[in-house]
Amino acid sequence: MAAEVLHDAHALDDGRPVATLALAAMKQTDEEERSRDLWARAGVLVNELASPALVLNLPAHADTPGGSLSMAARHRGEPLHLSLRALLRAPPRWDIAGRAIYVCENPAVIAIAADRLGAGCPPLVCTDGMPAAAQRTLLKQLQEAGGMLFYHGDFDWPGIRIGNFVMRHFGAQPWRFGAADYAPRSGRSLEGEAVAADWDADLAPKMTEYGRALDEESVVDRLVADLTENALFRQM
Repeated sequence: MAAEVLHDAHALDDGRPVATLALAAMKQTDEEERSRDLWARAGVLVNELASPALVLNLPAHADTPGGSLSMAARHRGEPLHLSLRALLRAPPRWDIAGRAIYVCENPAVIAIAADRLGAGCPPLVCTDGMPAAAQRTLLKQLQEAGGMLFYHGDFDWPGIRIGNFVMRHFGAQPWRFGAADYAPRSGRSLEGEAVAADWDADLAPKMTEYGRALDEESVVDRLVADLTENALFRQM
């Protein structure tokens, strides 16, 4: 697009004047977003193979386009990466209406769930930190397909910020991610400015009182127990 419109293939690189103006115009919130995610929201793919979305046992209809999803059906129980290219160029027909879709922040959770539960694990998606373009596209597709998203992340200030983003933008509900679930016995110190959790007013004050982060991997046994019984779905 830069080459065709501006006659300079690098005219829209980060830091160039036109790119700076365009990105400023596209920015809708004060939340930090990578430039390629802002471009993707406007329909411009900077790198459609970067930062693919990691999923486990995410079902699609049999006639859905996309060879990678057909492969996933044949190898159920194994994690799968879905690129932004695949999600946009051949949008899957997700078979998830009315189903619980569990969303985690860290890839290690998906690896552990695949090891322990395999094909028996409910649908699980990883944001891999703050969702990039592929993850955002996937979460939006799942929301629009009628999936009920439940999110868990790290109990630290970046983790709360990510949780706010996922719940605001994709209608997710918390998954063991409230003040009642935060009880660190040890761990790294919380760093940075406190962030209020939109879904639980008591969470940030409790985290401030303890002063310790609680990483997602340290509570993975609890999460896998929920996945084993599909606990959140049974409670609805």
